[in-house]
Amino acid sequence: MPRSHTPTIGLARVLSKRGICSRSQGEKLAREGRVRVDGRVVRDPEFPIRGHERIDVDGGGAEAAAPVYVVMNKPRGIVVSASDERGRDTVYSLLEGAGLPWLGPVGRLDKASEGLLLLSNDTVWAAGITDPATHVPKTYHVQVTGRPDDATIAAMLEGVVDEGEPLRAGAATLLRHGEKNAWLEVTLDEGRNRHIRRLMQVLGFEVQRLVRVAIGDLPLGELPKGKWRHLTASEVTTLRKRPS
Repeated sequence: MPRSHTPTIGLARVLSKRGICSRSQGEKLAREGRVRVDGRVVRDPEFPIRGHERIDVDGGGAEAAAPVYVVMNKPRGIVVSASDERGRDTVYSLLEGAGLPWLGPVGRLDKASEGLLLLSNDTVWAAGITDPATHVPKTYHVQVTGRPDDATIAAMLEGVVDEGEPLRAGAATLLRHGEKNAWLEVTLDEGRNRHIRRLMQVLGFEVQRLVRVAIGDLPLGELPKGKWRHLTASEVTTLRKRPS
């Protein structure tokens, strides 16, 4: 009879899947000698874990944390990062004193952008939202200089190439316009780095404001800027996807 093999997962990934920290933070903890497996310090972030071992971080048991799901209205000028080498405010400053466990941002929202941001310690749930294979749409309200016309909208839907990357909108409509600028609603099925800003720049428009107003069927709603709330159970379930 062939001997069965229990599948293993690397130590840093186990810490991430348990909602203890991010995978990169888990790698750092291991290399700093702050993680023990069955009482022994393990500095290898890829050390194989089969599931029955006792894992301790900084002397405390690293059991799976209860899943937490948060939606935030990120203000412009706030960095989506655990820390910033330039000392700028991060989204975690908005969570101080809340008594929450480690939470990781679900996807990116750059410093100059604002609006709906999800944070969670459920890395599998987060991957289902960010993985391009699941195509969870993200909707934005975008203020640009100038007055886009029907040809602009058509070009956004057809797509452009910038620095070798194809950039297109899944949907785009003109919301309103004035003499010098206009507001568009733009939906992306997948998001590349600075996707909308680069797309509009290629088409001759400068983005002045970019506000994410929805992820999937979850709207930003009336959540005040700089505030956050827990997602409801039904909202978590609605957003729950798994990569193909």
